Amino acid sequence: MQEPRYLTPDDLAERRIIYPDSPDRKLVNRFRNLRTKLLEMSGHRNFALVVTGATEGAGASYIAMNLAAAFAFDESKTALLIDCNLREPSLHTALDMAPEAGLTDFLEEPEYDIARIIYPTGIPRLRLIPAGSRRESPGEFFTSFRMRQFMQAVRRRYPDRFIILDTASVGESPDARILAELCDYSLLVVPHGRVTPSVVEQAAGAFQREKFAGAIING
Repeated sequence: MQEPRYLTPDDLAERRIIYPDSPDRKLVNRFRNLRTKLLEMSGHRNFALVVTGATEGAGASYIAMNLAAAFAFDESKTALLIDCNLREPSLHTALDMAPEAGLTDFLEEPEYDIARIIYPTGIPRLRLIPAGSRRESPGEFFTSFRMRQFMQAVRRRYPDRFIILDTASVGESPDARILAELCDYSLLVVPHGRVTPSVVEQAAGAFQREKFAGAIING
């Protein structure tokens, strides 16, 4: 899939997306370090990862986007970012895209080809599956057999890709927990200074211990 356009460094900075030559080396290295830790955890194998917030507004979409970008830095790796926050999808807006269809359209139409909902982002080696046009009852979408088929198919079809799912916060929706069952790991985003330790503990407890990659403080 060719890029119809590439995002410039100014475009990326405006969208708060890291890039290899960014002057903010500290931020870039934080995401590189996170990428390295996840790779070590997986034995350097590809994986699917749920990224969710401990509370609403924790910045999970920001973390998911930049973590995917960090994987795409490496010319030997590609990343697929899936917007599973059906209540407040934001990744297509952050990338200044106007997709015609997305995940929920695929889940509702058995004849849909996955390739129809995968979009170039303007960032080399990074692709996006947007949320889609139908967003009612997200829990029903994610518990469906079709969703399980989708995850199996996207992992088989793109075995060289690291798959990152951005979801609604685990504190306001069961979506992250449901999707975590279909993925290898879960990452919790905690807003700095805005939640108590008990809230973080409760949010982390929603995931299987063996799949919980850890928590990251945002802010």
